[in-house]
Amino acid sequence: MTHQHDAQRRRFIRSSTGVAALVIGTSLVNMSRPVQAQSLTHLGELQAPNDLGIRLPSGFSARIVAHAGARLIKDRWWRRTQYRWHTYADGGATFATDDGGWIYVSNSETIGLLGGGASAIRFDAEGTVVDAYRILGGTNVNCAGGATPWHTWLSCEEIDFGRVYECDPYGERNAQPRPALGYFKHEAVAVDPNLGLLYLTEDEGDGRLYRYVPDGLNAQGDLNLESGTLQVAALAPGSDTEGYITWLDVPNPTPGLLQTPTRKQVPESTAFNGGEGIWYNDGSVYFTTKGDNRVWQLDTNLNHLQRVYDAATSDNPILTGVDNITVASGGELLVAEDGGDMQIVVIDGDGNLAPLLQIVGQDGSEITGPAFSPDGSRLYFSSQRGCAVFGGGNGFGITYEITGPFTEFMSI
Repeated sequence: MTHQHDAQRRRFIRSSTGVAALVIGTSLVNMSRPVQAQSLTHLGELQAPNDLGIRLPSGFSARIVAHAGARLIKDRWWRRTQYRWHTYADGGATFATDDGGWIYVSNSETIGLLGGGASAIRFDAEGTVVDAYRILGGTNVNCAGGATPWHTWLSCEEIDFGRVYECDPYGERNAQPRPALGYFKHEAVAVDPNLGLLYLTEDEGDGRLYRYVPDGLNAQGDLNLESGTLQVAALAPGSDTEGYITWLDVPNPTPGLLQTPTRKQVPESTAFNGGEGIWYNDGSVYFTTKGDNRVWQLDTNLNHLQRVYDAATSDNPILTGVDNITVASGGELLVAEDGGDMQIVVIDGDGNLAPLLQIVGQDGSEITGPAFSPDGSRLYFSSQRGCAVFGGGNGFGITYEITGPFTEFMSI
């Protein structure tokens, strides 16, 4: 990296604003500052399933925002958007709008011929759906992704030699491929706005954890996603769980079909068993690995890695099938289950676990795309193969909204 690029990245860090959705809460490790009196782990026991088959704490309610294949309702049942919601909804995030509303973005984990890509639902300030539209099409098996501080959505293809696409949640600009972020089976990506770096997970049994170092800024003053260095994490020899990470350059980030995959180009790099969701919060990135049911914390300043949760050693192993992850404004981790008990489970700063919700009767599905509205009052997620709009059984997906006294438990 040149001194010019490094200086540009520092300018980006100083000028980054409006990243509350990305930089929220306190670290699970650095708990020295005052935190909330109550945690989301203290919401209370889950009640009996409601009419949607969702178990929630007392005082919370749920509604369906979108059925796969159906037009979204706007403000009255006879007024619908013309856009049909995509199938197999996966990773998601929210973005604030100028009118006090917000946008929920969601990937579609299917092939391009069947509508793969990503879509957006726009809400007004009262939470009413006012529009829905596609922001990415023609791509394949878009699993999770990540929001950027400059208000774009990075959508990740979970296929061999898959790519990352940068999308406009507001629907005003065409999506752009970002090959500099590597060709591999992408799962998710998180941006560290303080260091100006990106971190990426790989959904392989011997997948890697990657870091992208951009070459300065682009013409808009954002991190340059067209040119940079892709690196791979390496723990000290003999360690596969905790320790300091060394970052090693990937020689060929964009291999062809007959060339060596990125995860096998650096023999000293460390394998992670099925990388899944990743999220940045207050100097750390948190990510999950499904093959061993672990949740990890990487201190991005110290480059130190440790386990936050391990189902094999936990005293309270209620979390299995770890997948998508997000962070609440109080610093708690919310981890969605792919299978397991079809729960979203909260992990607080003391390592306590508690289910936030559970979907009953959709055991063949998985929970995807958990994301809070910008004000923290609503939680969005999908049941990826939940009951279809027509008929029962496993279908093509449902997207939900949960409301309740979240902010009473998340204030700092």
